Amino acid sequence: MATHTTTVNIRFCETDALGHVSNTSYFIYLEEARIRMFEELGYGSDIKEWRFILASTKCDFINQAFFGQRLKIETNVSKIGNKSFQLVHRILDEKTGTLIALGESTVVYFNFETQKSEPIPDDLRKQLEQYTIPESKQAAKKE
Repeated sequence: MATHTTTVNIRFCETDALGHVSNTSYFIYLEEARIRMFEELGYGSDIKEWRFILASTKCDFINQAFFGQRLKIETNVSKIGNKSFQLVHRILDEKTGTLIALGESTVVYFNFETQKSEPIPDDLRKQLEQYTIPESKQAAKKE
């Protein structure tokens, strides 16, 4: 099982009046992780060929993060359906490994010309399978 990893540096503008990272910024980090993963899979360099649409996303905030901190986002696949797949994200402090947040995203394989979802192509399915967490480990990743 492979895990895709992306790092982000927290900028001052991503914090709020309380001094910690604003809840909205975490969704930007999750988007960054998804896009970098899609690029690594060969599906992200040309916007005219873009085939993904976000159906759902959520984020559970576990610990605070602050300006200047460097975060590591680990991304895996938890489920692959016919036309969609689900990603799970663990946002960690890069130095200490402290869990900062847990995210989930449901992504649909989408044809923007026809405005309809389409079955996930076999080559993409095989690539996604490399990142799939066995169900027994999914619960452990959330702890």
